[in-house]
Amino acid sequence: MIKTSLSAAAIAVVALSFGSANAQTVQPTPPQPEPLPIIELVTPTDAAAVLDARLAALKVVIAMTTEQEKLWAPVETAIRQVAKNAIERRDQREKAPQAASFVEMLERSADAEAARAADVKTVGGALKPLVAALSEAQRRRIPAFLGLREGRFGQPQPLVELWLFEDEG
Repeated sequence: MIKTSLSAAAIAVVALSFGSANAQTVQPTPPQPEPLPIIELVTPTDAAAVLDARLAALKVVIAMTTEQEKLWAPVETAIRQVAKNAIERRDQREKAPQAASFVEMLERSADAEAARAADVKTVGGALKPLVAALSEAQRRRIPAFLGLREGRFGQPQPLVELWLFEDEG
């Protein structure tokens, strides 16, 4: 009988110790912070200012003569149109319903690449007269400024990597 009482007492002590130990280790869940509001980091005004700055910087990088400067307007117009097109494509993509299949995803990707390719051809066409009038040193500075690089394993660089299409996101 004494053994039974001692065993019961020992079990009670262990149970109470375990219960109080658990009570001490369980921490109340801290209150979760409220989600932060979504803030548009780049406004259309910001994007326009960045484009203006890049165009001004490109002119400085090229260091055009007075005669070469006369060939600049079509280049600037083409680049501004490409930037506008990129923003419009981004806006359309954001409003579009989710693709129903991977085939539709492929088609959308192909359409976007084709549109970017047409835009690059537009800029290239506008650049030809200016580039023909530039010195070798002036021509050498342009690719790096535009973000052009040699693709891996001879592959062409994805057009979306050019700053011309940065706003397409």
